[in-house]
Amino acid sequence: MTTFLDAASERIGSDAARRSFFDAFVAAGLPTTSDEVWRYAPLHDFSLDRFISATNVAIDDDADERSIREGASIVVTMVDGELREVSGQCEGVRVSTRLAGHDLGDRSYIERYRADAFALLNAALSPATVHISIEASVHVAMPIVIVQRAETSLAFANVRVDVGTSASATIVECWFGGSDALVVPVSEYHVAANGSLQLSSYQRLAATSWHVARTTTLLERDARMQQSVIGLGAQYDRARNDAELVGTGASNELHTTFLGSGQQVHDLRTHQFHRVGRTTSSLLSKGAVADESRSVYTGLIEIENGARRTDARQTNHNLLLSPHAHADSVPNLDIRENDVVCAHASSVGPLDEMQRWYLESRGVDRENAERLMVQGFFNEMTDVMPDSVARLVDRDVATVLARATGESA
Repeated sequence: MTTFLDAASERIGSDAARRSFFDAFVAAGLPTTSDEVWRYAPLHDFSLDRFISATNVAIDDDADERSIREGASIVVTMVDGELREVSGQCEGVRVSTRLAGHDLGDRSYIERYRADAFALLNAALSPATVHISIEASVHVAMPIVIVQRAETSLAFANVRVDVGTSASATIVECWFGGSDALVVPVSEYHVAANGSLQLSSYQRLAATSWHVARTTTLLERDARMQQSVIGLGAQYDRARNDAELVGTGASNELHTTFLGSGQQVHDLRTHQFHRVGRTTSSLLSKGAVADESRSVYTGLIEIENGARRTDARQTNHNLLLSPHAHADSVPNLDIRENDVVCAHASSVGPLDEMQRWYLESRGVDRENAERLMVQGFFNEMTDVMPDSVARLVDRDVATVLARATGESA
């Protein structure tokens, strides 16, 4: 019987670069719940062998895709990690492909992700890195849209974005499909001095998929990153979002949000690494879990020795919409410098009874009052997203809430 490892090895063939990443993956081995960073994951349900099949699954999301594409300067379409189409053009923006596994900053890919088996597997099996390059001093007025479609049981997308000196851009990424699929995207963002990038990534995959994503941002002097990560789909939705601030004046703002239903697990991890002083980062993670779903937030602020006048903050708020739902919040600080401002906060709890009572006293029935409160909870997150993404997220949140309310009634 063919195993996943056999099929992957055959797919790689004699490609020496891919083989080196695959060998590193085999050496690392799949994680277990004894690993601290995976202790909350439902790994007892996971087997790579279930994803050997590569049967195409039809995706009927044309209307939703059109809404995401509206007003885009460039639309990049990827299918199972392979670049299929680039439509539109913008002066100073180039979209190309290259082999996966390039250096980011002062570290090689294999060094950076040596302990991350899924990131290594991505480099081994990704068709190619899709590279979006924005030249220095170019200001892209309309969003660059990346449409990600998971049509078979395996999707290994690898994306690299380089924003040049004093350039700025907005990127919107949205995932579709993913029925019974393993979806493992790795994305890297390098923002040069005085550059600016606004990024919104929305995962709305089928509820039968496994989604294990990782992003890494490298910020040079006075560079700015505003990143929004939204997860509503997948049976297991894991997103790790790292930022390294390596230049004085660099700023990173990260918003993560999710809505769990059924027996979903949303597992969010963040790492804000301040390598030099006078840098700022802020994280706001807000999510809600209904039915028997679970969520995990694990965040780390790391401040290097000598990174004086750093200002770093992280906040995590979780709503429990069912007595059977559960949320864990684990903020961490690793500070090796005295002259810093650093803070973290977290909360886990049900909807505010006084707010619900107020709405009901104004004639709103209990079910709609709860929906309004939850949608209001998410408004802070959607307000910072481009309109095309915010509209789709608002609609999907309403749909999930209606379904969850109907199941619990």
